Amino acid sequence: MTNQGVIDISAVYQDAKVLLDGDKSGHGMDHVDRVLKLAMTFAENERADKEIVTLATLLHDVDDYKIFGEEHAEKLLNANTILNKYSVANETKSNVLNIIRSMGYNKYIEGIRPGTLEGMIVSDADMCDAIGSIGILRTHAYALSKGNVFFDKDVQPETELLDVTKYKTARKSHSVQHFFDKLLRIPAILLTDSGRKEGEKRKMIMVSFLRELFQEEDSQEWQKYLNTFEDKG
Repeated sequence: MTNQGVIDISAVYQDAKVLLDGDKSGHGMDHVDRVLKLAMTFAENERADKEIVTLATLLHDVDDYKIFGEEHAEKLLNANTILNKYSVANETKSNVLNIIRSMGYNKYIEGIRPGTLEGMIVSDADMCDAIGSIGILRTHAYALSKGNVFFDKDVQPETELLDVTKYKTARKSHSVQHFFDKLLRIPAILLTDSGRKEGEKRKMIMVSFLRELFQEEDSQEWQKYLNTFEDKG
């Protein structure tokens, strides 16, 4: 807890909502709501500081480079503004900002991971919301927002792993490739027992979906690619 009184979490929530509610790429407030619910479950299971988990979850996308640009992502301008607005204690503020700086798949590619239990929980909850049935819907929503197709069976599978620069700029391809570039790899990099359990369950949903999709599209090449991917994993 802070030494400056109780933080008005509902006010922090409303400020985040103002910034994120218009997003149509899968990073809006509905995403934050789901991550918060999952993070609270993980925090209960792992006995973590729920206040820090809550603040980091509410603010984890308010400076996302995909929405607000690289300067916001680097300086966490919106997160800092909100934390200062509600006079969050320096220690709590530092913990929250460090969690946000260590989150995201691109940070993982760079070798940056959360160093606290609370950070691991928020990161795991965020990554879990990228996979499973919700992950499939979010991937489709993002494709629509960019004018991309979801699946093109005539495009050959890409086997090269992406570095952080290529990941940020994204392949000029269909969304199904994103499952292999990132989504199906997420369960193996989750950091808590609660996260890993949830991640494996959601991975099974995605694999089942892809198998059905490739069968209905009569795409033997992609079906073979999925089988090989699963054998390696």
